[in-house]
Amino acid sequence: MHTELENAFELVGRAAVVTGAASGIGRQAAVTFAQAGADVVVADVSAAGLEETAALVRKQGRTATVVPTDVSDRSAVDRLAQAALDAHGRIDVWANVAGVIRYAPIVDTSEDELDLILSVNVKGTYWGCAAAARAMTARGSGSIINVASAGMDSATPGISCYAMSKSAVAMLTRTLAAEVAPHGVRANTVSPGWVPTGMTAHYWTNEDGTVDEARQRQMYADRAATAPLNRIGEPSDIAWAMLYLAADASRFVTGQILRANGGVAMV
Repeated sequence: MHTELENAFELVGRAAVVTGAASGIGRQAAVTFAQAGADVVVADVSAAGLEETAALVRKQGRTATVVPTDVSDRSAVDRLAQAALDAHGRIDVWANVAGVIRYAPIVDTSEDELDLILSVNVKGTYWGCAAAARAMTARGSGSIINVASAGMDSATPGISCYAMSKSAVAMLTRTLAAEVAPHGVRANTVSPGWVPTGMTAHYWTNEDGTVDEARQRQMYADRAATAPLNRIGEPSDIAWAMLYLAADASRFVTGQILRANGGVAMV
């Protein structure tokens, strides 16, 4: 028999949707939700990466539904929601993890770069929130989890578009939480600190695709030194925070920003 504590963190009998699930934090979130008992619908623009994630979910004994999705396309996100409902008849957790980053000073940023970041990070999260909210408010329960970034809490040269987009995600979450709370639905944001993923790998990847291990070690050390905990994050650190927000353990938590960042920003 499960204890009250175990029940608070399990997702048995629930269905979760994870965007950006082909790699990095999105992949780890999908696997972690499955480990907690959820069946998972995985979405991303990378079909090959999704199949790899789906295999990892199935290794946990849960079902995985693969839905290639460009989150910047509202109709595609609506189709994703319908696919989840068709597969499971319900959506209990929706995690908007899909995101992109580009590096350039403000004076050198192109309109195409700005449009890309806003279309994926802001519009993609917005459409995900809308689709999830429609399904969840109809049932009277659910948890929506958005992903921001520690980049929104400090002025870092070169990532103006990204930081701006993640600040928008945080405010979107608060507004959404206020709108859906009367219907029994919660909305929160996880704001990760620096985590090595495909999004950050360019720092130590050579032009030919090989890894410069010395540069990688130095980057890890430099980033760890900025955090009071003196370490960098791992995808699992963020996924566990997301599990807390997905599960009943956080049933009294909504409209919040959970900063899983090693103490880099204490707001």
